[in-house]
Amino acid sequence: MAKNELTGKTGNPASLDKSSKADIESFLDRAQQIQPSDGANGRLLFALDATMSRQRTWDRACTLQAGMFEEAGKVSGLDIQLIYFRGYSECRSSKWVSDAKRLRDLMTRIDCRGGHTQITKVLAHAIKETRRKKVQALVFVGDCMEEKADDLCMRAGELGLLGVPVFVFQEGHDADAEPTFREIARLTNGAYFRFDNAAAKHLGDLLRAIAVYAAGGRKALQNLRGESAQSAQQLLTQMKP
Repeated sequence: MAKNELTGKTGNPASLDKSSKADIESFLDRAQQIQPSDGANGRLLFALDATMSRQRTWDRACTLQAGMFEEAGKVSGLDIQLIYFRGYSECRSSKWVSDAKRLRDLMTRIDCRGGHTQITKVLAHAIKETRRKKVQALVFVGDCMEEKADDLCMRAGELGLLGVPVFVFQEGHDADAEPTFREIARLTNGAYFRFDNAAAKHLGDLLRAIAVYAAGGRKALQNLRGESAQSAQQLLTQMKP
């Protein structure tokens, strides 16, 4: 199970290249005004695979992930928790904070270490957290999967029953991982996307859309549909009514 303190030591993919600049800017302007409907902050879990398979692209990935954090931090009414795994059974989580910059700075100090994936622990942590206090969304960034697909799908099903969508961003094209990642997204009513340098700005826009969802719910995204914001539309297209 993940510890409480974070330290740096111890279908087809959705198209991301059709957003109009004006639509995105309008979407971002609206997103800044959205508050959680019940007056309490929404809660967003951001999970990272920091195993050695990501080492080759880690510096670039950290830049993209930091940009995603920055965009999420622009949405008010949101608390974020960072969780990562690497090495031999190392899986750690931060406290819940409303200052996304703090987590971004912590995330950039994490380095990759050899070890197997621990996605099951991430999903179990999300279940535990939402039973304590509702988690509105889980974002996972990873490239591969070395666990039993059925075990992961069982946990994903539990999250689906708890109403916690998982938004999976896959780096690379691991053919073994992709079907399971897509199934996790489907079982939780989340969404699946590619994570790559070519879509840097859109990744930030997508995470901001997810943050809007976490802070204000599906209705917040639906309200943005009239603005034709591609990021919000991509989420709504993959998420079931």
